[in-house]
Amino acid sequence: MKLPIAIGATEAPARTKPSNYPEPFASRMKGRTKRPLGDLFGLSNFGANLTTLEPGAVSALQHRHTLQDEFVYVLEGKAVLVTGDIETVLGAGMCAGFKAGGASHHLENRSDVPVTYLEIGDRTKGDEVSYPADDLVGELGPQGWVFRHKDGSPY
Repeated sequence: MKLPIAIGATEAPARTKPSNYPEPFASRMKGRTKRPLGDLFGLSNFGANLTTLEPGAVSALQHRHTLQDEFVYVLEGKAVLVTGDIETVLGAGMCAGFKAGGASHHLENRSDVPVTYLEIGDRTKGDEVSYPADDLVGELGPQGWVFRHKDGSPY
């Protein structure tokens, strides 16, 4: 398969599976569209997504990674960054970074217009992710993310 040299980011195909989360969590990602830009170029060390949140949508469940650093840059609209108990409005041109093992976080679109942002994260093998408000943990395995309950039982 021949990989492109360049592409208009908004022309990239949207991810066919809206969420990797198991139910009932996947349904909570309604209104989120990810365009996996890094995958188009065969990138394996880090991922880059062009993500759009419709009004009322969230970027992810509140989460933190053990090994993965993450970065977001808002292109259009205003999102509320929720990090634990702290809320920060991010407008176009603003960015935020999340060090592995740091505060749990996610973005929410509380406005009446879409929010579009670029998200970048590394793909460190063995990364685990925890979700403080939900009965969910994940581990990045050879075939992708594997999710289970906090007691270790599978979904």
